[in-house]
Amino acid sequence: MRMDRETGPEPTAIRPAQAAGSRPGPTQAEINTPLPTDPGSAPEDDPPRTTDTGELGPPLDEAGDDTDEFGVVPADEETTDHAWQLRRVGFPSRLIMAQLAIDPRVPIWSRRAIGALVIGIGFSFWLGWRTGLTIAALAAIADTVYQSKTVALIPAAARIASAQRRTRHRLLLMRLWGYHALHTRPIPGTESIIDHLVIGPGGVYAIDSERWDRRMPVRTVASNSAAGPVLYHGPFSQRERLAHARWEAAQAAFLLSRELRQQVTVRPAMVIYGPAVPWSVTRLRGVDVMGGRSVVRFFVSRKKANPDIAVTWEQAGQIAAAAERALPPG
Repeated sequence: MRMDRETGPEPTAIRPAQAAGSRPGPTQAEINTPLPTDPGSAPEDDPPRTTDTGELGPPLDEAGDDTDEFGVVPADEETTDHAWQLRRVGFPSRLIMAQLAIDPRVPIWSRRAIGALVIGIGFSFWLGWRTGLTIAALAAIADTVYQSKTVALIPAAARIASAQRRTRHRLLLMRLWGYHALHTRPIPGTESIIDHLVIGPGGVYAIDSERWDRRMPVRTVASNSAAGPVLYHGPFSQRERLAHARWEAAQAAFLLSRELRQQVTVRPAMVIYGPAVPWSVTRLRGVDVMGGRSVVRFFVSRKKANPDIAVTWEQAGQIAAAAERALPPG
């Protein structure tokens, strides 16, 4: 069972195990200080902005007194009524168009309407417009029924299991590069499960496997937050999923560090199946996000891409053994 909570502690900047005598290790208090088991008890994902003087500033949409709720500077007093009428007429239509642009059902409706129109015109020339209109309506109805039968909702548990299975198959290939993976490990004291904990020369990663509806696109939307862009699946924000992935990685880092008495870095990652992901690998709000086809390429390049969190073969073996003890199978 997954825990979908919006906020969660960022993974502590914990470094991998160091060779003996290379640098001082953490204190006993730092290792034994537990992380919160509830992601919602951590600081918010988007901290308030500050002004140049260091004081907390208002949100972006409240930054000035001379703007209205749409961010538009009001006109002079003589033209206030006219400007109000423009906003009343113009903005609702823009909002409607923006909502239609992100609605995943619009492409389906468009294809259905175009197909019915082509069929109706074709049969109208042959059998008359009444017959053509009737056949076009029947074709639209038949397509609606067919789509409702073939595009059935998949239960959440089945989607999760399918995504985990596909990622597991891809991670089997990573044994050739020295990676070891633990799958579906519950976090002690919580109801969350780490889908895949991958340990190898490129570091330690907590991977969250997701299978989403392929009819809705995956995209990023710029955000005024200091945390960076937000991941979207169709019209739905995935900020909570990113925060939960970070929280799981932080929990794994804490448990491994406590088990080894040394600091260990665990980096969060998310693998998406279903819709096409328009990038190879990108980092969004501290999480490496990729499509299923990029899993192998991602880990092959990790040692060179992130040398600061890379570990030696000996350290990888020690971390894998500690993970078996700290994260026993459920």
